[in-house]
Amino acid sequence: MKITIVMLSSIDGRTTFANDKNIYTWSSAEDQKHFFSLIKKNNLIVMGRKTYEASRPVIKLEKGKLRIVLTRNPKKYLNQTVTGQLEFSDEIPEELIQRLASLGYKKMLLVGGGIINGLFLKHNLVNELYLTIEPRIFGVGKNIAEGQLLNTKMQLISSKKINKIGTLLLKYKII
Repeated sequence: MKITIVMLSSIDGRTTFANDKNIYTWSSAEDQKHFFSLIKKNNLIVMGRKTYEASRPVIKLEKGKLRIVLTRNPKKYLNQTVTGQLEFSDEIPEELIQRLASLGYKKMLLVGGGIINGLFLKHNLVNELYLTIEPRIFGVGKNIAEGQLLNTKMQLISSKKINKIGTLLLKYKII
């Protein structure tokens, strides 16, 4: 299965502004357009519990698009489950990938956050990374990958300035 991470970061590598989980307060319109175009193109989207809780207001469920939230306690979310559209799982990444591949999925969009990204990267399960860099410095906040010792090598495939203030959209292949 092809797995693509899509992340947004400040220049100093922060994916959140301090403890503010709402990235829409500082992400550019151009990044949001890119992100939602990837959401539209992919029918399998995986995220962690914290990302789900932060983005729940903007998630629009639709038939033919499965969102999986990885959490240690999927039973807590039974009342929010919509089979085939929004599901909660405590599977480890390898088990999840194997199960979803057996259901016919060929591509996965991993939308974070740092703990989930770290788990997938640790086990060399990621093929590519889209990274938008907004021209801001926060000093404090979450990272792209957390909780794992990593030495992931990447090769830049493309780079593009997507607005006048200098927001960059980078695409990397994981080596």
